[in-house]
Amino acid sequence: MTPDHLAAIARLPGHRLLAEFSLWSADLANMQRDLERIEPLADLHHIDVADGRFAPGYLFFPDLVARIAQLTAVPIHVHLMVGADVVEDQTRQFIDAGASLISVHAETGEAGLRALALAQAAGVAGGVVLRLETPVEVAAPFLPQVQMFTLLGTRIGVKGQSLAPEAADRLAEARALIAAMPQRIILAADGGIRQETVPLLRRAGAETVVLGSLAFGDPDLAACIGWLHGMEPLA
Repeated sequence: MTPDHLAAIARLPGHRLLAEFSLWSADLANMQRDLERIEPLADLHHIDVADGRFAPGYLFFPDLVARIAQLTAVPIHVHLMVGADVVEDQTRQFIDAGASLISVHAETGEAGLRALALAQAAGVAGGVVLRLETPVEVAAPFLPQVQMFTLLGTRIGVKGQSLAPEAADRLAEARALIAAMPQRIILAADGGIRQETVPLLRRAGAETVVLGSLAFGDPDLAACIGWLHGMEPLA
């Protein structure tokens, strides 16, 4: 049976903070073990893809996503940290691999909009992402086509950084843009996710946070996610 990706994203809870697990922070030599550990607690799996130019380094590839899709019932969110010259081709490949949601960067412009149209035509949810240095309003042309809006709170593609001071204010700006849209758009915070920053990001409007070492490094994962779910609802 072909997965209903749009329905899977639409069913994500709206009354609490979502738990989106970055598989970049899993034990890459024991991916199946870590997938089994997080499966009962994850709302989304988050997979970063980097081309070595738009973002430093190289991350992950379609065959890996296809294999993960065979091992999980959790929707897979693919974040394409790639340039305008390859974003459409990469979108096609990750549609075929089984992504439920594909996010492109607003910095890719018209090519990114075309990539979202490809996802929509294939029944895959779309998202838009902004680098930390990009003004929030740059995402506005993308919002009619997306179900998620992600703001990076750190420099792109580098793990272990502290949350930028402007991250919370940027979330509040994004929330105001989302309020003018007719469809549900989930507001996501990615980067600098720590125990001390999650409450700040939640108050600023985050509906999901991309969890790395905060979750994978906690020996009591159920308690960690229980704490996350206990965050105050958005006003």
